Amino acid sequence: MRLQAMCAALVLAACANAAAQAPPAPAQTAQPPSMADILAHSPVSDWRPLDPENTLYMELPAGRVVIELSPDFSPEHAANVRALARAHYWDGAAITRVQDNYVTQWGRAEGSPHDRGNARADIPVAEYDRSASGLPFTRLPDPDSYSRQTGFTNGFWAARDGAGRTWMPHCYGAIGVGRDNPPNTGDGSELYVVIGQAPRHLDRNLAMVGRVVQGMELLSGLKRGTGALGFYETPAERTPINSIRLASDVPEAQRVNLEALRTDSATFRTLIESRRFRRESFFVTPTGHINMCNVPLPVRVRPAS
Repeated sequence: MRLQAMCAALVLAACANAAAQAPPAPAQTAQPPSMADILAHSPVSDWRPLDPENTLYMELPAGRVVIELSPDFSPEHAANVRALARAHYWDGAAITRVQDNYVTQWGRAEGSPHDRGNARADIPVAEYDRSASGLPFTRLPDPDSYSRQTGFTNGFWAARDGAGRTWMPHCYGAIGVGRDNPPNTGDGSELYVVIGQAPRHLDRNLAMVGRVVQGMELLSGLKRGTGALGFYETPAERTPINSIRLASDVPEAQRVNLEALRTDSATFRTLIESRRFRRESFFVTPTGHINMCNVPLPVRVRPAS
């Protein structure tokens, strides 16, 4: 009996020693919140309704594209776009160019004049950048190849040069004003949207007036043009535009009640960090960095109160 007791004691001691030398069990970490979780728990005050005076409805045969204008960056060009919409300038116009990994462009064919209403035929001011003074700015901490600072201003992407100038970059979904060579600055009658990897070399070379907030797939999924620079070579290839209207000119029952996440909100800052450090189970190595154009700018139908 004494021998058995001694053996049992030795076994227990060996087990205790092994347990002491074993590496600690990995800590059970909670799954980080997803973007959907972050947005679902956001307060109502972190969202802003789209202004009907700065919202365009582009009606295509396949559906509606919703565009939010931003007069912060190019107020004169944005005002001309509003005037052209009020004059129904784009009724019967068409998408004339779809260049792969670049832009989709629309306007009226040459030689097809149309009422311009109060829109100006020429805008002499090159609104390619502007003073940053007076504009809010949610800054990203990560470096950028094309600017000193990047971030967000009133719901749109923004870049700064560190010397007091700011502009809207060419991110996916950004709307710009087509133009000829300088000194022409474009009048807003021809617009384009970025449908590929951000062509940032265009920054500060064109007036930027807004972004697509809904229906982007209707512009990015079109057949590519076979002509130079992606222009369609025959009228039959073009997608007709039924109309483009300001939301404020559309009966309220026909509007879509959208709201955008405020880029100066705590929810948006949380969202940025969740995208800089992707900790979902799929990711092996979080980068700890993000490009401004890869930060989502969420838009949703306003929940019923």
